[in-house]
Amino acid sequence: MHVMPLLLLVAGSAMVAGVARRTPVPAPLLLVAAGLVASYVPGVPEYTLDPHVVLPLLLPPLLHTAATDSSYLDLRAQIRPVAMLSVGYVLFATLAVGWAAYLIVPDLPLTAALVLGAVVAPPDAVAATAVARRVGLPSKVTTILQGESLVNDATAITAYKVAIAAAIGEGATWAGGIGEFLLAALGGIGVGLVLMVPINWLRRHLKEALLQNSLSLLVPFFAYAVAEQVHASGVLAVVVVALYLGHRNWEVDFATRLQEEAVWKMVAFILESAVFALIGLQLQVVLKGLGEYEGTRAAWYAVALFLVVVVTRFVWVYPATFLPRLLSARIRKREENPTWKGPFIIAWAGMRGVVSLAIAFSIPLTVHGGEEFPGRNLVLFLTFTTVIGTLVVQGLTLPPLIRLLKLPGRDAQAETLAEANAQAQASRAAERRLDELVGDERNALPPPLADRLRAVLERRRNAVWERLGTVNPVTGETVDDTYRRLSREMIAAERDVFVRLRDARFIDDEMLRTLLRRLDLEEAAAFRETT
Repeated sequence: MHVMPLLLLVAGSAMVAGVARRTPVPAPLLLVAAGLVASYVPGVPEYTLDPHVVLPLLLPPLLHTAATDSSYLDLRAQIRPVAMLSVGYVLFATLAVGWAAYLIVPDLPLTAALVLGAVVAPPDAVAATAVARRVGLPSKVTTILQGESLVNDATAITAYKVAIAAAIGEGATWAGGIGEFLLAALGGIGVGLVLMVPINWLRRHLKEALLQNSLSLLVPFFAYAVAEQVHASGVLAVVVVALYLGHRNWEVDFATRLQEEAVWKMVAFILESAVFALIGLQLQVVLKGLGEYEGTRAAWYAVALFLVVVVTRFVWVYPATFLPRLLSARIRKREENPTWKGPFIIAWAGMRGVVSLAIAFSIPLTVHGGEEFPGRNLVLFLTFTTVIGTLVVQGLTLPPLIRLLKLPGRDAQAETLAEANAQAQASRAAERRLDELVGDERNALPPPLADRLRAVLERRRNAVWERLGTVNPVTGETVDDTYRRLSREMIAAERDVFVRLRDARFIDDEMLRTLLRRLDLEEAAAFRETT
């Protein structure tokens, strides 16, 4: 692809995503719609999803950002439902959807139908994370969906490899398929476990934030490439390393964390926006070559397969939620009794995404013997319509469905109280440490400076409690909001003076940058204290 089409894709998708933030429509849906419309605009380049680009270059950073934003402890607490969905459901959906496609579409071989089942089986990490952020799902549901979407791609890709081997005549067996799955899963986890400790050690011992962040950008690609080189799951290797790095992120210095957060937010925004736009832009590509399947027949197959995908998830989710409780007294004792509402949302939130399309585009053109792969264009079309259908139907209806079911969201007041208690304990520890340090003559400070350190601790401790305070009747602001606004006004006044002094040549540009960076860090600190 030439540079200009790539720049147009990035700029256009970022612009649409920015517009989506000002509308009630979730950004993924608006981006897909924009891509669908753009695919018919004369002069717009043809963007074909290349699996050799999407899987090794787009998937690793997206998985990395999703995994580092996840909680290892929360995922460990929900390991059973996550495993039931990311492994059990994907294999069940591969077989169930594949068998249904075989019955629905005349002359579609069972092996090709199973390839289709594997392709559309995994809900997408990007879609799940984007929708969960937007609609404010309960924390347990969000953890389960994120955990599922981090791991299920590995299951689906392995199932696809087994199905495609059977479809093109390479002679796949059940034993061979199980062996390949175990190699991919255990190998990917093993590669991640081997890499995570030395990578984290290197992050901690690199002294420059720029070097640490350069390493951070390379980590997901490196983990994916190493795992794939030994025929293991690159997806699982990336997830294992990212979960460990996210869990140990406190070990690196503050400058690295600030830069890393900003860099990865930008990377995630650009890639997520481009990925959803690319989904919509595939319309023209998948419509080519449908041949005998064109028209109402193709539409009927698409609707039928979409319904099968949706129903199949419900068929799996409810037994997977309630049967373990019926069979295990230990689970009943350890876990709360779930209502029907949480599983309903989990079942309905199974949006498919770019990974399914990328896998579909990797289907070979021919089988052994040189004949065309049976129904390849139809498989592409049905994958596309399933992805669009789940994103549009489920993505649009999920927010009102959550409101209708009145699922309990996050308890903001309880979380603020927990944060305040944690901050109070930390502040007391810091005060004790300060007293110890100041008592040493090597750390002697003038009283005003020692008082300033104590004032900073006091401010940090009180900032959380102030969020629960009353609202100013004149401005409608909380004390917290007023503090943040006044702090920014003061910093803006200082910034204006520094710029005027630079313009008058009292200070040079290098000194201006130093002073502005100091103000930027103070402003960031003030903002973080109150959010």
